[in-house]
Amino acid sequence: MATCAYLGLGAMGGPMARHLGAKGHTVTVWNRSPGRVEAWRAAGGLGLPASSASQAIVGAEFVLLCLGDDPDVEAVFGDIEVAVAEGMVVIDHTTGSAGLARRLAARCEARGARFLDAPVSGGQAGAENGQLTVMVGGDEAAFTRAGPVINAYAKQITRIGGSGDGQLAKSVNQICIAGVVQGLAEGLHFARRSRLDEAKVIEAISKGAAQSWQLENRWKSMIEGRFEFGFAVDWMRKDLRIALAEARESGASTPVTALVDQFYADVQAEGGGRWDTSSLIARLNRPESGPTR
Repeated sequence: MATCAYLGLGAMGGPMARHLGAKGHTVTVWNRSPGRVEAWRAAGGLGLPASSASQAIVGAEFVLLCLGDDPDVEAVFGDIEVAVAEGMVVIDHTTGSAGLARRLAARCEARGARFLDAPVSGGQAGAENGQLTVMVGGDEAAFTRAGPVINAYAKQITRIGGSGDGQLAKSVNQICIAGVVQGLAEGLHFARRSRLDEAKVIEAISKGAAQSWQLENRWKSMIEGRFEFGFAVDWMRKDLRIALAEARESGASTPVTALVDQFYADVQAEGGGRWDTSSLIARLNRPESGPTR
């Protein structure tokens, strides 16, 4: 069992930290909003609270972060950097930029530590159920050491390559999801406008080439206008901003992703920033019948 510090107890980090404690790892936790720590413990979290991020990581073998965006990660890492010790492995589960991951890896290495960028996919449900998919960039030896820790809340862990490559793989993931959800939204919208029985259409196509996780798990809530399931539009736009910036830097062509990003901006403008990503259908159906909030 490992000694871990977990920094960031939000919708994803909280369940992940709970799994660590439940699997027997020693966990010290910290969150910028102290109330989340108490809520985490009340929900069954097994771990000790720390008064500061730097205090939380003292004596830890593994330091895990799950925050919001690059500025959050930079700020928290700046707070803990003086306490990062030789032999530590810092694992960042935040979805952020590859450039930041590479810079933090260099700063950790300068202190004799290792850094893994390890964004996750699977949403809040995946975090709650310990069924996340983790894409990792960084040192192979550090990845091997971290495996038993990450396994506490993951069903699939893949080392993609060097520092930053985990973040780039997460961008691939979000690019693919954006296109699939828009296609599903248009298909269901087409079925409605054509006065088809959507359930029968899904029955017909769900075992063929149109099958996807999004179709299997979101078609019914989409046609009912219910969008309270998981990953929010606000966070998806953050991820797509990162993906589109990386695409510009690499010269990759991502016209569909750029278009879907603007469709999500339309959803935000209508007050749907906290709806889940399947809410793309709302902007198509609204002239006919608005979504149920």
